[in-house]
Amino acid sequence: MKKALSLILALFATGFLACKTIPITGRKQINLVPDAMITAMALTQYDSVVKSSATLSPYDERAQLVTRVGTKIQQAVEKYMQENNLGKDLKNFKWDYHTIDATTVNARCMPGGKVVVYTGLLPYTQNENALAVVMGHEIAHAIARHGNERMSQGLLINLGGMVLQEAMKEKKQETQALFLGLYLVGSNLALALPNSRMQESEADKLGLMFAAMAGYDPDEAIPFWQRMSAANKNKVPEFLSTHPSDETRIKKLVALIPEIKSKYYHQP
Repeated sequence: MKKALSLILALFATGFLACKTIPITGRKQINLVPDAMITAMALTQYDSVVKSSATLSPYDERAQLVTRVGTKIQQAVEKYMQENNLGKDLKNFKWDYHTIDATTVNARCMPGGKVVVYTGLLPYTQNENALAVVMGHEIAHAIARHGNERMSQGLLINLGGMVLQEAMKEKKQETQALFLGLYLVGSNLALALPNSRMQESEADKLGLMFAAMAGYDPDEAIPFWQRMSAANKNKVPEFLSTHPSDETRIKKLVALIPEIKSKYYHQP
């Protein structure tokens, strides 16, 4: 029992000491893993994805579109961070953009500014403004260090499982398995999934802000997500999902866009 208590104290102490503030939003988050380590891991993964995929030539119009949009958002991000004394948060960023010729409907920005866009996304974005909405969202995940936060959260959940196992080591194996299973399900529903949905909403807001600062119209977020919603045939209840429901996301964006446009969007 003493060992379990020591682990519990370590759990709370680790979480408290690793608490950081997200740039721009001011929200507190847990970051247990050094940013340099996260960036190095992301670079390895990025190199693997690029080398194993059908990457478009940089002269392809679609690749040029992705690079153009990404570069404009990158410049807006760097300008904002410098003006708000947050430039140090970009010290590990080495921006790069690749477009992969695949039917996958996705885009990603890994920690450190490594961006991948799949051509399968382009029929849904349909125009440069909507693509900027998506890329702004993905870049916002990296700026807000969401990858580090998710990894740190997983480490804390695993540590909590170790504490539970230590506390119940005198119980029957069946009882241990039951309580550990309930703990894992409960921590997922009560912590991991809600936090993931919160990160998505946060990236929506920050991404719209960055896209607007880069000269892209935030209004394009609504028709884009409506197209995505219409194509999404395998919807799950929101409380079981890592993302907000399409209806929730669109509703929040509708309320958010007027503020974003008034503060950050200057039509070129």
